[in-house]
Amino acid sequence: MTPALLADWNNFYVITGSAAAGLTGLTFVVIALAAEARRASLKGLRIFVTPTIVHFCAVLTLAAYLSMPHQSVCSLSLGFGAAGIAGLAYVARVGMGIARIASDYVPVHEDWIWNVVLPVIAYGVLFGAACFIWTRPERSLYGAAAVSLLLMFIGIHNAWDIAVWNTVTGKQGESG
Repeated sequence: MTPALLADWNNFYVITGSAAAGLTGLTFVVIALAAEARRASLKGLRIFVTPTIVHFCAVLTLAAYLSMPHQSVCSLSLGFGAAGIAGLAYVARVGMGIARIASDYVPVHEDWIWNVVLPVIAYGVLFGAACFIWTRPERSLYGAAAVSLLLMFIGIHNAWDIAVWNTVTGKQGESG
């Protein structure tokens, strides 16, 4: 792999890494406001908020990793593979948590799509990029970029969903 191939992606990863870091901070603000209003359940935070932070941190980590100098096909393959496997294992854990929370909250299809299905696709593509980078390095880098964007959009959607849910739940609790 030529260093120029990764250098072409430098601005992309500066932008996505910065955005992921900023969005992580904003998510902490939402958590603090929810905790202050005493509307956040510990179980709900673990199941729905923590994955949002994990996905933002995955984007930030991927951006930092791909911005490191002297990467090789082997180092990228190992990094993508490790991140893909770790992400898939984490999403499996999230899925089991969502299935268990049914006594407090009945998950809807949207919960499964945004918290399990789309993250499985993202981390699966990242694992695929680890395998294909040996023969198709340019396409694999596009795959890693798509994963970064998908994880960021998943995080944005889920953070927004949590903020709206918190707002609506608080308004219903105040009037009831």
